[in-house]
Amino acid sequence: MRILLVEDDPLLGDGVETALKREGYQVEWLHDGASALETLAQGEFGAVVLDLGLPGMDGMEVLRRLRETQSLPVVILTARDSLDDKVMGLDAGADDYVLKPFELEELLARLRMVMRRAVGRTTQVLTVNDLTIDESRHEVTWKDKPVKLGRREYALLLELANNAGQVLTRPHLEQLLYGWDDEVESNALEVHIHHLRKKLAPELIVTLRGIGYRLEDNAR
Repeated sequence: MRILLVEDDPLLGDGVETALKREGYQVEWLHDGASALETLAQGEFGAVVLDLGLPGMDGMEVLRRLRETQSLPVVILTARDSLDDKVMGLDAGADDYVLKPFELEELLARLRMVMRRAVGRTTQVLTVNDLTIDESRHEVTWKDKPVKLGRREYALLLELANNAGQVLTRPHLEQLLYGWDDEVESNALEVHIHHLRKKLAPELIVTLRGIGYRLEDNAR
């Protein structure tokens, strides 16, 4: 799988490139938006990791022009942390949005997620062993029995299931559930995790202390 990395920061770009190659991806690393558009027009890529603060042509303009001709997955990297910036990026066609600074494992997980979504599950049904999530109906079953979840419980479970076997950090999950504007109580995420374990299975979601949570892909 070929990944196009567009990042002008040499240290960050080197770290991301190394992490992607370690995961088995072929990586082409470019430093400016104009070169990225030219390269995308000439070759096929599985996804793009795109910085917004690029020299010359801004990453947002790159994204807009890319979306005129291609629909491949795009994960934005940026230090712009306002809600307006995030909405603007998603409205322009980004598939996901990762704030700097970030953990490389989180970026890799987000990238895997958007690529899985791109190949498409036509039925919109996600199955992880005994867990089934019908995204079109917002229905969850565990061992063929329906499970009723609250809005945030569902969003949390879907994110964990989309990244089954991978660790998702606490800040990432809190941002998913509450965004930037809401005041998050210190134990809010733990409460949701507790409810999911109670409704599904205690062993389904593993806690990695000081890091985050992982949904087991072999829990039964």
